[in-house]
Amino acid sequence: MTPHQTLQDLLDDFALIDDWEERYRYVIELGRALPGLPESAKTEDNRVRGCASQVWLETRVAREGGEPVLTFEADSDAHIVRGLIAILLSLYSGRTAREILDVDALGAFEKLGLTEHLTPQRSNGVRSMVERIRRDARAAQAG
Repeated sequence: MTPHQTLQDLLDDFALIDDWEERYRYVIELGRALPGLPESAKTEDNRVRGCASQVWLETRVAREGGEPVLTFEADSDAHIVRGLIAILLSLYSGRTAREILDVDALGAFEKLGLTEHLTPQRSNGVRSMVERIRRDARAAQAG
């Protein structure tokens, strides 16, 4: 998975997998391919609140032509959550604040068929990660 993998790329990958158990394994594999955060980045400031698992999200903002571009790195102590993070990062990382605010990640999760299979706790965690990313994008746009 590349940082600029599109929703269509993910949909195409998921379309090749009929069985939910296989999709679950694929999500875990996406998480295994995700580079981990160094221990120094696993701080309280980077911790995402609202997740049942431990999740850390580090945000970097660069200005390219005046438009803020956000890059995210994240990690979790749970394999499936790392996979969900990998999907979110493919949708958000390396994009402008405006693009980030236009992305409907929850709609993307629904299109991928993930929403119906996530526990309420995992769904709340995904929403918490999305809100954190969107908050960071709004702050970058304002600053």
